[in-house]
Amino acid sequence: MNWRRVWRVIIKELTQIRRDKRMLMVIFAMPILQLFIFGYAVSTDVNHILTAVYDEDRTSDSRQLIERFTRSGYFDEVAYLTSDAQVNHVLDTGQVQMVLHIPRRFAHALRRQRPAQLQTILDGTDSMTALIVAGYANAVLRQYTARITIERLNHLRAATQRVPGLDARLRIWYNPELKSVNFMVPGVLCLILFIVTLTMTSMAIVREKEIGTLEQLIVTPITPRELMLGKTLPFLFIGLLDMAVVLLVAVYWFHVRVAGSITLLFLLSLLFLFTSLGLGIFVSTISKTQQEATLTSFFILQPSIILSGYMFPVENMPVAIQWVTYLIPLRYFLEIIRGIFLKGNGLSQLWPQVLILAIFGVTILLLSAARFSKRVG
Repeated sequence: MNWRRVWRVIIKELTQIRRDKRMLMVIFAMPILQLFIFGYAVSTDVNHILTAVYDEDRTSDSRQLIERFTRSGYFDEVAYLTSDAQVNHVLDTGQVQMVLHIPRRFAHALRRQRPAQLQTILDGTDSMTALIVAGYANAVLRQYTARITIERLNHLRAATQRVPGLDARLRIWYNPELKSVNFMVPGVLCLILFIVTLTMTSMAIVREKEIGTLEQLIVTPITPRELMLGKTLPFLFIGLLDMAVVLLVAVYWFHVRVAGSITLLFLLSLLFLFTSLGLGIFVSTISKTQQEATLTSFFILQPSIILSGYMFPVENMPVAIQWVTYLIPLRYFLEIIRGIFLKGNGLSQLWPQVLILAIFGVTILLLSAARFSKRVG
C-alpha cells in the first residue's frame, strides 16, 4: 500500500469536486436544505385542529367542557352546529377535522352521578392524523373526568373523613415537551449522512468510467485497492463535515439538545460510514453511467428509509416485514443516534446495535472492495 499514491488520488478527487459547482451545492447546500424541509415539514405534531361543536345540552357543564377543548391549545372551534345535517355537511366538505357532539341531558346525568354520554366524530381520511386527534381528545376528556371525580371525592371526604385522596402525576422522560422535532432531526442527520456518502461515492467512480479516465488510472502503477481508498476517503471526510454542519444547525437553530457524548456520536457515525461507502462502491461496480448509479442508489435508499423506523415504528409493521428490517443497517444507526441524542446512551446501552452495525459495515465494505478490485483488475 503506497499512501503517497492514495493521497494523490484524494487530492485529484477533492480538486474535481471543488471545480464542480453543482457538486458543491449537492454536498453542502442540499443537506442543510433537507434538514430544514424534514425538520419543519415532517412532523407528527397536530395543532390547530379544526373543530365544530354540536351542543344540544346548552348548559354550563357543556360550555365548560367545550372551553376545556379550546383552551387545550390543540382544538380551534370554527363552527357551531345546530342539526345533524350540518354535522354531515362539515365533515363531507372537509371544513372540520372533528365534531364534538354533546347530547341532551348531559349535565343532568352528571349531577345524578350517572355515566354521561358524549360523542366525538373524526375525519378518518388520514388515519395517522385521526389517531393523533383522538389521543388529544381523550386526554382532554380524561382531565375533565378527573376534575369531576376529584370534586366528588372531596365531597365524600368532607362527609366521611375516610376517603383517601389520589395524587397521580405524569412524568415524561427524554422528550418532556413531546416535540416531534426532537425525534425527527436526529433521523434526518442519519439520512443525510447515508444519502451523501452512498450517492456521491458511486457517482464519483462511475464518472471515471463515463469520461474514460478509469482506464488511464488502471494502466498507472496505482493498485485497485489504492484507487478505491483514494476515491472513497474524500467522501468519508465530506460526510463527517456535513454531519458537523447539520449538527450545529440542529442544536442552534432547532434547539435539539444532545444528551449524550458528541465524541461517541462521531465515532459511531464513522462506523456507519463503512456501510454506506461499501454500498457506494458496490453500486459503482454494477453501474455504467451516472444516471444508472443514481437510480440504483434510489432503490437502495427508499427501502432503507421506509424500513429503518425513521418515519414509521418498526413495531407497527407486519411480523414478516419486521424480520426484513433486521437486514437494514440504517435501522441500527437510527437507534444509536436517537439513543445518544434523546437518552444520553453510552456504549453500555448501545453495544448490541454497535456490534451488529460493525458486522454489517465490515462485511459490506470487504465484499464491495473485493468486487471493485475484480472489476478494475
